[in-house]
Amino acid sequence: MNSSQPPSPHLEDRTVPIQLPSYPAYVTFTVLGFTILVYLAQVASQYILGTDLPFQYGVKYNPLIMQGQYWRLFTPIFLHGSLLHIAFNMYALYRFGPGLERFYGHFRFLVLYMVAGFAGNVFSFAMSPAASLGSSTAIFGLLGAEGVFLYQNRKIFGRQTQQALQQVIFLAVINLVIGLSPGIDNWGHLGGLLGGVSFAWLAGPLLHVEGIYPSYALVDTRNARDAWLAALGVGGCFVLLVMILIFIRKG
Repeated sequence: MNSSQPPSPHLEDRTVPIQLPSYPAYVTFTVLGFTILVYLAQVASQYILGTDLPFQYGVKYNPLIMQGQYWRLFTPIFLHGSLLHIAFNMYALYRFGPGLERFYGHFRFLVLYMVAGFAGNVFSFAMSPAASLGSSTAIFGLLGAEGVFLYQNRKIFGRQTQQALQQVIFLAVINLVIGLSPGIDNWGHLGGLLGGVSFAWLAGPLLHVEGIYPSYALVDTRNARDAWLAALGVGGCFVLLVMILIFIRKG
């Protein structure tokens, strides 16, 4: 499914032209470019120094997080273990990012990406002792947000919504099944999915049709305040989980 081409909106069982939001995908391509640069730095570091410095200082590694290196719950979002790994994740970001950013706007889309990535790494910290890295935590969050967006705006997009939702669910299930393979951090995927769904449910676009026929426009009834509150609420829950786990494990 290409989220950059949403189902054609309809109103009162009639297909009508509606002006869609116009947001160039600045955040999507900035994140994509930055992630590629980080991977190139990993490769260069390995070649020049004989060790992957970004990996050493940024991978999700539970013992070091326990010692206070909490940035390791964010930095794995931008690290990858192989060319195939980053290629798969960046392709998924390219497919889902622009369409979501178009409706979310730049700021809210960036918050969604970071909250989902953070949630995935927290879930991985909670459930898996293995070191892990990769933006798939955030990508699963985008996948979950896509599903929530379609469901919450199903009256706007009409009959095509069911098929689009089925495609999103199918992609999520298939990738979670693939994640059962050895060496894949499926707990991170589940956490990212949960984080993305939670944030999207609370702060994702709720569209409303305004205007007089034939000049309709979609208006989002949510604003930046909703995004901040959702980020604090969802992020705060995962921060609390980290604090509880560290307290228990140190005790």
